[in-house]
Amino acid sequence: MKSIIERYSKQKEECQPLLNPASEVKLWKREAASLRKELQCLQEYHRQLMGEELSGLSIKNLENLENKLEKSMKGVRIKKDQILTDEIKELSQKGNLIYQENQELHKKVDLISQENAELRKVYGERNVDEANRASRPPYTVENGYDLHAPIRLQLSQPQPQPQPHNSEAPASSMKLGHHPPHRSKLNNEISSIM
Repeated sequence: MKSIIERYSKQKEECQPLLNPASEVKLWKREAASLRKELQCLQEYHRQLMGEELSGLSIKNLENLENKLEKSMKGVRIKKDQILTDEIKELSQKGNLIYQENQELHKKVDLISQENAELRKVYGERNVDEANRASRPPYTVENGYDLHAPIRLQLSQPQPQPQPHNSEAPASSMKLGHHPPHRSKLNNEISSIM
C-alpha cells in the first residue's frame, strides 16, 4: 500500500505541469492497470499460502514458501504459548487467593466452634435449654402446660341441658370451645406418660 501511495505521489509531481484532462485520464488508466496486476499477484500468493495452485512452482519456490509458512507458524505458536502461559499464571494467582480465603474461613469456623464448646462448658446443658426457650419466637403461646407433651383427645356424649320453665323459649344452643382439663387429671396423664 505504501508503494502505491509513493508511486501516486511521484506520478502527480511529474504530471503537475500537465493539467491536460486527456493526460490525466491516461495516468489513471495506467495506475488502475498496475493495481489490477498487483491485486492478481497478491491473490495468487494468498492461494499459494493456502496450499492451492502450487503446480506451477519450482522446487526452490516451494521451499521458499515452506520456509515462510514455518516462520509464520512459529510466530503463531509463540503467541499462543504466551497467551496460555499468561492465563495459567492468572488462574494460579486466583487459585492462591481462593485458597487463602478458604484457610481464613476454616480458622474462623474453628474459633467459633471453640467458643461454642466453652459456652457449653460454662453454662451447661440446662442453661442452654433455658437459652433455647428464651430464643423462641414471640408468637408462641404458653399456657403453663408442656407444649411438647402428647395430647389425647376423646369423644364424649353431650350432656343434656335442663330445659327452662318457659316452653316458648328456643332450645339452648350447644356451647363450643376449648375447656382446659382439670389440673389433677392433666398431672395423672403426664405421670402415666413418664
